Amino acid sequence: MALTLRVANVNLGFESCSRSSFVSLNSSTSRSFVFRCSQVQQLSITQESENSLMEALVGIQGRGRSSSSPNQLNAIDRAIQVLESLGGVSDPTNSSLIEGRWQLIFTTRPGTASPIQRTFVGVDFFSVFQEVYLRTNDPRVCNIVSFSDAIGELKVEAAASIKDGKRILFRFDRAAFSFKFLPFKVPYPVPFKLLGDEAKGWLDTTYLSHSGNLRISRGNKGTTFVLQKQTQPRQKLLTAISSGVRVREAIDELISLNKKSEDKEPELEEGEWQMIWNSQTVTDSWLENAANGLMGKQIVGKNGRIKYVVDILLGLKFSMAGNFVKSGPKVYEVTMDDAAIIGGPFGYPLEFGKKFILEILSSDEKVRISRGDNGIIFVHIRTDASR
Repeated sequence: MALTLRVANVNLGFESCSRSSFVSLNSSTSRSFVFRCSQVQQLSITQESENSLMEALVGIQGRGRSSSSPNQLNAIDRAIQVLESLGGVSDPTNSSLIEGRWQLIFTTRPGTASPIQRTFVGVDFFSVFQEVYLRTNDPRVCNIVSFSDAIGELKVEAAASIKDGKRILFRFDRAAFSFKFLPFKVPYPVPFKLLGDEAKGWLDTTYLSHSGNLRISRGNKGTTFVLQKQTQPRQKLLTAISSGVRVREAIDELISLNKKSEDKEPELEEGEWQMIWNSQTVTDSWLENAANGLMGKQIVGKNGRIKYVVDILLGLKFSMAGNFVKSGPKVYEVTMDDAAIIGGPFGYPLEFGKKFILEILSSDEKVRISRGDNGIIFVHIRTDASR
């Protein structure tokens, strides 16, 4: 029996489902075709939702210790709930994708968090990992705090077992510091055997991506974790800036990657951009720092308008406005000629003028890397909701 089927337009590189065309299929082929199109649409929705979560995490410090606003935490929570509702890999604890070393990129921090979480997780200088190995003769879940490549790490291990398709049961039983400068391990001074039920817990994997690179888990103490196997270059840069370690390496990696993937040159895009890092140490003069763009927010407007806004103290702001003109590939001439100290509805004008060249080295919808006068490198993150 032949069946004429109208299908929605989806073109994601897997197969084409055209809204305007009709295809004649027998009943068994039509069911297979509709199922494949449904799979493609589901993958598209899932990928968009994963991207939404990663976008919402931009600018988070201390893996959740602080954020730019309550709205950001709400956006993260919504993105997590969407992914959990989509489900990802079914029965994740029975999938080989859960195995391996995961880096913690975000966690909620309720008061019931463990001493290790309270002590180490919120410190950007440390990297935090979780290893999951369930298909061995000694299944284990291990939490690892890496202090640095030169110093070493703390590894807290737990014997693990699978309860069902989502839940892992564990019991902490040993922990030790491994320092690079010592030929032996230093035991972590916690008597796990004496802790009884306090050493036990469970971990539910509420979302595991089909790529095996993103995992969301919830623990028995009410904590939510977001983990990645391979941290994206942009996330690496933000982590490096937070910790102050290997920032230039992370910048070079992101610029190099974007050069290879760019189908058009980066531009000075409209929006509000917060300066989070620069390669020049600030001076004692806040006015000089503000004038050089070393602090505060940059607002790129329409028709070549640009403004810098710096919070000073007690509700006072320094505002500097001007124009920019594109003078070459990725290069802009910026002229600032209107400055004032702003306090509420009042402003005190300042005699001020400055011209400089700004080169856009890398830019996407969330993070921009640029180079100004004297070779100063700037990293800005978008803080408005325009993207």
